[in-house]
Amino acid sequence: MEEKWLSWARQLQAMAQNGLAYSHNVFDIERYERLRDLSVEILNEYTEAGEEKIRDLFCNEVGYQTPKVDVRGAVIQDQKILLVKERIEGKWSLPGGWADVGISVKENVEKEMREESGLITKATRLVAIFDWLKSRQSAPFSLYKVVMLCEPEGGHFEANSETEDSGFFALDDLPPITHKISSNLLQMCLEASQNDCWKPYVE
Repeated sequence: MEEKWLSWARQLQAMAQNGLAYSHNVFDIERYERLRDLSVEILNEYTEAGEEKIRDLFCNEVGYQTPKVDVRGAVIQDQKILLVKERIEGKWSLPGGWADVGISVKENVEKEMREESGLITKATRLVAIFDWLKSRQSAPFSLYKVVMLCEPEGGHFEANSETEDSGFFALDDLPPITHKISSNLLQMCLEASQNDCWKPYVE
């Protein structure tokens, strides 16, 4: 069950951002700014993320609040799945990250694969679209996660600013994985790679 404080913080942040997007009255703007500050204070009190990072997440966006989009790519070889080791957490994840504006979902997946794994790939099939709050209930904001199967066409891994290692792993021999993925998600990727008639999972 989700912690109530996390749900409250998200709701306050969304109300504040929406209010700031449409309000013109100086007093209303001050009230919405205070609501946003409260959302930061709540998260700072109950997490170890730090106020600066939280404020960067919560206070730099403008316009109507909408879910963030995280894209992930999956390469399967010999019943094993490609994972990369992230420098910040020291744990393993599917290559991916926030979707960039101006390019398609497919292009975003291929870009993230190239940047984090060193592989040039072609994103070929949608595995799933998760509402990560329903799946994990741990994100400070609403988050959609898009996962696609990818076929490698070249390239090789080189350590970079985001990832320090890569490797293929069987599902029964996974390294420590980040909160950004789950063993259930990895299982779906493997099943999708074995099924030409795979029906994408959508929450």
